[in-house]
Amino acid sequence: MRVVAKFGGTSLGSGDRINRAADSIAAAVEDGHEIAVVASAMGSTTDELLDEISFETDEADRAQIVSMGERTSVRMLKAALSARGIDAIFLEPGSDRWPVVTDEYGEVNVDETQERAQEVAADLDGTVPVITGFLAEGPDGSITTLGRGGSDTTAVMMGKYMDADEVVIVTDVEGVMTGDPHVVEGARNVGEISVDELRNLSFRGAEVVAPSALSYKDGQLDVRVVHYQHGDLLSGGTSIEGEFKNLVDLRERPLACLTVAGRAIRNQPGIFNHLSESVAESDINIDAVASGMDTITFYIDEEEAERAENILHREVIARDELSSVTVDSPIAVIRVTGGELPNQPGIISEIVNPLAEARIHLQDIITSATSVALFVDWDDREETLELTQDLF
Repeated sequence: MRVVAKFGGTSLGSGDRINRAADSIAAAVEDGHEIAVVASAMGSTTDELLDEISFETDEADRAQIVSMGERTSVRMLKAALSARGIDAIFLEPGSDRWPVVTDEYGEVNVDETQERAQEVAADLDGTVPVITGFLAEGPDGSITTLGRGGSDTTAVMMGKYMDADEVVIVTDVEGVMTGDPHVVEGARNVGEISVDELRNLSFRGAEVVAPSALSYKDGQLDVRVVHYQHGDLLSGGTSIEGEFKNLVDLRERPLACLTVAGRAIRNQPGIFNHLSESVAESDINIDAVASGMDTITFYIDEEEAERAENILHREVIARDELSSVTVDSPIAVIRVTGGELPNQPGIISEIVNPLAEARIHLQDIITSATSVALFVDWDDREETLELTQDLF
């Protein structure tokens, strides 16, 4: 069996835990399995490094600094495997056989990464590659990162592109639990959970597998989460079933659109923070935010529109750089989430063009790494939902 095993920071947090990880890898290799390893930074090294960056730095230097945690981990784990007679190599950005590369836009170069991953996989019958999680290599050879949860993303991506049978996420939790064992009594492990269920839990605070990683899971690839203390890569934990498909969701309640105008306010430090804090301090939830050079737009529950308008109007009166606040409602939002949506060139035009052809006015569009949000007039919500669902 071909397995990609990802070891989280806690599972590599000390010399004893690195030894435990190496023992589990060595046992799987001795049983005849092909193993590739993805390693996170030891313990909380990445967070500690980020905390120490108290000075101005560009993204290139920042990436070099935070990469040191993973680069140390792979060396430690490779050495522990070599001490057990396992032929292992460590791979990091800049290595001749490094697999994860990004394009000029910072997105994963799928074709190049898949080709390189296959080259690494070709030697799995004799060598265990220990790969730095979280990191990637830019087209110019610079170090880039895959964002929060990037080690999980590396692991599932490698599992997919290496044609692995299974990805095992080794972490400090007993897979997925029925509840937080620190809060509720009788919490137990969930043997199986669907990708859709886990992604929804992840977006709402469950720190099991990063949502960005699950976008690489297809129906042929098994993914399992196990606790590092078990010391067994091939059994136990929670199995994540199925593959994530695109989800189109309509927010049930209408929104109001509040737009604050001012003079080049995007270039005014602290304006956005000041306005959003004034709304949040009044217990008004902000569903989404959009900004232009001269405007900041807040989307909130329509029932809170009048109160929010008064709050923002007080800020407009108090600050010379602000001019006015306007309100538009009711607004509907349809969100498209899922799969490899962020990696699909032209996906935005594919979503928007049918709306234009139907003469639906698109009030706003907000994109993120995992979703596209479409803001339309409330009366157009059902037709927009239907047209968007037809695409997926």
